[in-house]
Amino acid sequence: MLTQERKAYLLDVLQREKRVVAKTVSRKLGLSEDTIRRDLRELAAEGLLQRVHGGALPASPAMGDFTQRTQVAPDSKAAIGRRAALMVRSGQVVFLDGGTTAVQVARHLPADLRATVVTHSPSVAVELAKHPCVAVEIIGGRLFKHSVVAMGASATTAITGIRADMFFLGVTGVHPEAGLTTGDAEEAALKRLLISQAAETIVLASQEKLGAASPFLVAPIQAADTLVVESDVPDAVVEPYRRLGLTIVTA
Repeated sequence: MLTQERKAYLLDVLQREKRVVAKTVSRKLGLSEDTIRRDLRELAAEGLLQRVHGGALPASPAMGDFTQRTQVAPDSKAAIGRRAALMVRSGQVVFLDGGTTAVQVARHLPADLRATVVTHSPSVAVELAKHPCVAVEIIGGRLFKHSVVAMGASATTAITGIRADMFFLGVTGVHPEAGLTTGDAEEAALKRLLISQAAETIVLASQEKLGAASPFLVAPIQAADTLVVESDVPDAVVEPYRRLGLTIVTA
């Protein structure tokens, strides 16, 4: 089997089964695991999958920069943002992550809501400047231009001084085994800190992120309390998360 034929086969398996197990494929094709692992490395370098121990998972299509991500599933993100916004109660202190779906949460907060939103996202803060009753606390620091969020030592220091009722978390990958993942190590660490400072973590999980993985672990899936997903996500997709104890909220 030629290299391109092997790679096409691997991508087909990934599409059908949502994972590739190198040992299984090598036995089926009568090839060495080293050959399969080399093919997976090359496909990962092309951004076509995410390598994990023993094989590969789908790469998240949400790995582009902020501008590119605005073009990915905008209707789904609006629906998720609208539903998530209804979860906030008056008097609460809420961490709102950066990202395109988080902007939709800010956009859809009820006009009569009186709460405090803490965010390290200038985009979210600007959106909330229009809200008549929500107080906004902006976390400052070095601007990470890829995601348009503040990061660094000053952001970390500010976050450790706040205890929030809930954290609306944005990630690029949500997987029952690979966990909550994103594309930058420092950003993953900041999200992990936000999780630790919130009583409840709610993941904004548009469909392209479910079952996908990115290079850097934010936290195991059990660190989340709730997934907000689209109403048309099949039960078979969300059932593994439900079995792990997460609450599934449909938009």
